[in-house]
Amino acid sequence: MFDAIVVGARCAGSPTAMLLARAGYRVLLVDRAAFPSDTLSTHLIHQPGVATLARWGLLDRLRATGCPPLERAVYEVEDIRLEGCGNGVDGQHAGYAPRRRVLDALLVEAAAEAGVEVRERYSIAALLHDESGRVVGVEGTHRGVRFTEHAPLVIGADGMRSTVARLVGAPFTVQDARLTCAYYSYWDDVPACFELYERPGAWVAAVPTNDDATLVLAYFPQSAFDEVRTDAQRAYLRQISSTAPALADRLRGRLPMERLRGTGDQQNFFRRPTGRGWALVGDAAHHKDSITARGISDAFFQAECLVRHIGTDLHDPARLDGALADYTRERDEALREGYQGTLSAARLEVHDQRLSLLRAVAKDPELTATYFDIVAGAATTKALYTPQLLAAL
Repeated sequence: MFDAIVVGARCAGSPTAMLLARAGYRVLLVDRAAFPSDTLSTHLIHQPGVATLARWGLLDRLRATGCPPLERAVYEVEDIRLEGCGNGVDGQHAGYAPRRRVLDALLVEAAAEAGVEVRERYSIAALLHDESGRVVGVEGTHRGVRFTEHAPLVIGADGMRSTVARLVGAPFTVQDARLTCAYYSYWDDVPACFELYERPGAWVAAVPTNDDATLVLAYFPQSAFDEVRTDAQRAYLRQISSTAPALADRLRGRLPMERLRGTGDQQNFFRRPTGRGWALVGDAAHHKDSITARGISDAFFQAECLVRHIGTDLHDPARLDGALADYTRERDEALREGYQGTLSAARLEVHDQRLSLLRAVAKDPELTATYFDIVAGAATTKALYTPQLLAAL
């Protein structure tokens, strides 16, 4: 019998399993995939997530993969250009954008080193319940063999379309319409920092990643998805050219290193993340448009938050239920503003009031640093409204 079973071994599940094991619990971590492997992702780990990796003792491992630090950011909209870097978190000023086959394998390895039992290619078919209806384990298939495993807590970290969330009937507590669709590919030897370009109805981003590659993403309104996907490559290149001409010049004459990837299924929601004997973390619990690239950092936060609230209460059902309720409250409060900010960005609208604010920010290096902290989720929008900004406005 395990103390906890974690379903899903990517950037929410592996850290959750690792932290539980470091706290002395016996943990089973399962995933349908084998590692290393890729998954749809913007890759970006903002400074809060980087600081978390440092606390876990994993940042040096990430650096050793050759993933370049993102020490400078550029944001352009209309006649405005912001350039600089944020103030950082716990001394971490750089972001990173590792390939997911690199990051996820690193996190799985760290979980295994902490004592977690890892089973790849393991598919969950059902949850086990006791006579009161409390979840007490899983039933699944591993390499063609049927297994049942028991634990007082089952944690779903299995993504936006979570099987665990479906099996427990976790309801949406907040749900908003899809706002964008996005396509991306990797380009070889294209110089870039962390770059963001915006115009009405469009958003383009570029970040360097592993293997001297640069990830270039293009966002479109959700309403254009059916049209865009009929010739996604052409729409992707046109969006880059019209939104980020200088970036398009750097791409001219080059060919993408890999096929174009994309999605129109950018859901926006909070699910109820806990119940009797179960919990959800990462995209299983909360998902928002990838335009702000908060998913990885938010997954790290949820893993730490859940394990901190569990503490030593895992084997006392009443105390565990209380700890899970506390996790729910903290998660909702911590992620609410970022969710609303993401929806605002994903509407792909450029308002005169925001342009006036950005023009004032661009004149002040301190305000520019604060703005990039907000982009990273390291500061709230209130931090921007300093006496200097109000005077400039």
